[in-house]
Amino acid sequence: AACLEEHFPHSMANAVVREAERRGLTHDEMHAEVEYLVAHGIASTIDGQRAVIGSFHFVFEDEGIRVPEEDREAFDALPEDVSLLYMAIGGTLAGVIAVADPLREEAADVVKALHEAGFSKVVMLTGDSERTARTIAEQVGVDDFRAEVLPEDKCAFVTRLQEEGHTVLMVGDGINDSPALSAADAGIAVSEGADIARQIADITIREDDLRRLIDLRRLACALTGRVSSNYRFILSFNGALIALGAFGVLSPSVLALLHNGSTIAVSLRSMTRLTAAD
Repeated sequence: AACLEEHFPHSMANAVVREAERRGLTHDEMHAEVEYLVAHGIASTIDGQRAVIGSFHFVFEDEGIRVPEEDREAFDALPEDVSLLYMAIGGTLAGVIAVADPLREEAADVVKALHEAGFSKVVMLTGDSERTARTIAEQVGVDDFRAEVLPEDKCAFVTRLQEEGHTVLMVGDGINDSPALSAADAGIAVSEGADIARQIADITIREDDLRRLIDLRRLACALTGRVSSNYRFILSFNGALIALGAFGVLSPSVLALLHNGSTIAVSLRSMTRLTAAD
């Protein structure tokens, strides 16, 4: 498994390779050319037999792999709170690797804070199985979730929400998230995500902490508030100057001085640090 996965820059693949190294397992090249199937897995040939590793959908539905009867009981007892990688050689399941993907400690608090910040619906889109996704969704407290979704499914989901009149913010870090990041009104990638995700996203969070999403929301609201405040001030102040000039209350030179002075004042205010109070 590590021999195949080392060719794929994905968090699940990296976990398999790291665990092989930790256990001192050597994995010299023993396969033919590797074929990577986006959002599915990896396929190759070992000793003339087709070898695949990836998701349940890819291995069992697309490849038609069967589970040996002597392993059926163990297969049915696989844990529900982990991500599972299925590996098959020669049309038969060879093994299942359970990868623990612990929740970020801040995840539940961030979802709660997003609701408090005005987001009407927080949805989790994942390629994991239904049972794994359901377990995680219940722990995090999202409003809804979609499991076993492909990259095009994530993009279609975002597009459908937009067609319903919603403004969509998409947060992702993987290759599979890239189409949805591009389609969303605002796409946000995390610093440790895939290169293509960071390139496509509108915003990249440099710190690997979801709490920065809340800071970003507050910053955006503060910036919007400042722009609106400046606009109202400039419109009202310049309108007053025009009226005073039209009725001859102030001379043109004084009006010019006040106008330029207000422009400088607004510019200086715009250069100050933003706070939530703005």
